[in-house]
Parts: sequence; C-alpha cells; structure tokens
Amino acid sequence: MNLVLANAAFGDDPRRWPLPPATTPHELWLRAVAAGGQGRYGSAMADLAGMCRLQPGRPLVSLAHSTRASFLRQLGWHDRARRWDGRAMALAGSDPEAGADALIGLAADALGVARFAASAAALRRAGELLTRSVPPRLPVRLAWVSAELAMARGDGATAVGHAERAVELAGAFGSARHAVKSDVILAAALCSAGEIDRSRMVADAALDAASDLGIIPLRWALACLLADIGSARHPAAQVHRIRNESAATVRHRGGDLAER
Repeated sequence: MNLVLANAAFGDDPRRWPLPPATTPHELWLRAVAAGGQGRYGSAMADLAGMCRLQPGRPLVSLAHSTRASFLRQLGWHDRARRWDGRAMALAGSDPEAGADALIGLAADALGVARFAASAAALRRAGELLTRSVPPRLPVRLAWVSAELAMARGDGATAVGHAERAVELAGAFGSARHAVKSDVILAAALCSAGEIDRSRMVADAALDAASDLGIIPLRWALACLLADIGSARHPAAQVHRIRNESAATVRHRGGDLAER
C-alpha cells in the first residue's frame, strides 16, 4: 500500500497535492478519498471510475460506490447518493467493511429525505457489522450519522452524546479529516441542544483547522454554520466570504454543489 496516499486519505496529511500515482485499485480508492476530502471531486470521481474499470472484486467496487455516494451527499444530493449506496449494498456480500459502509451511507441518505425510521434501521444493521473486524473509520462514521439522526428528531442531548463519541473515536483513529468532521458534527449537535456558545467555540476552532488542512468541503460547512450562529473569532463579513470562496472552490474543482 502507498503510505503517502494512505496518510493523505486517513492520516495527518490531508492537504497533500498533487497526490502520487496509484498502481492498484485500492490505491486508486485512497487517492479518491484524499482528493474528495479537499473538494477535488472531478479528480476523485475519475479515480473511482478508473478503479471500477479494473474490476478489482465486488467488495472494492462496493467501497467505490459508497465513496461516490458520500461525495454526492457532501454536495447536497441525497437522492442521487441513494442509488450508489444501493449498488454498494448489493455488491458488499459478506464483507463487513463494505457492508457497514453501504448501510451507514443508506442511513444518511434516508435521513436526508426525512425517512427517520429507515435511517435508524440501517444504523442498527451497520452496528451489528461493527462487532466484527472493521477499519476504525467506520465506528466514527456510525457516530456521525447517529448524531445527525438525533438532531433531525429534535433530541439534542442524544446528538451531543453521539458527536462526543465521534470526537473520541476520531482522536484514537488519528485521521485529521475525521477529527475535523467530528468537530463539525459536534458543533451542529451543540447548536441543536441549545448550547450556542460552546457550539460557536467548537466551530471556530474547527474552521481554522479545516482552513489549515485544506479541507475545503468542511471549511464550507463550518462557515455555513457560523453564518447562522455567529463567530467569536471572525466578523460576519469574513465568515460569509469564507463560505462563498469555499463554495466557489468546490465548484471549480468539479463539485456540483446543490443550492443551500
């Protein structure tokens, strides 16, 4: 495995660009994950397509489809994402990583269209797969979507609990991108629980981290949140500028960002 690609995708170097070439389907997946984290969706989608053309086996193709779906959700297209997560689930077979990835994605898709019972059912099934040997990124993802479901149901306290669990798991995992995303979820959960001052503090720190790390989609999401609740570090005009610049960068890099 290419350690540079692995570190860019799931380690402490998420802003690396250009990325080194990939020589295997798994390395193409790592390249896609790393590029997508930077908002380079055109490059990421091309690598996923190239990976699938190599026909590496059903579980890896399943992971590619789940990753494509996650990019679509990041851009605001939950309805489009569901088709890819469904394909991922069909190809996952008995592979616990692919199966859990697809189920967590399906839970997030259902949540995005207010199908809360379906989202909860998919999360339960994913949780059952996490009792087996899976990469540490998956419990973090499960905690994210669990927090988002609780927020959607109006249960801020439960959302904060899941989000704090995600922060803890991401810290143990060692992925800078997962740590920042967990802080995004925590800030939103705190806001839903009425803890606005703490939400603002978490979001401000995460915005600085996302900017330093070049994680443009998360920078955009944090600026959107801070535009709503106000920042303690940045004037409103600067927050709006960061939000608009980040959205423009995502679009320039091939992301079809849905209107918010």
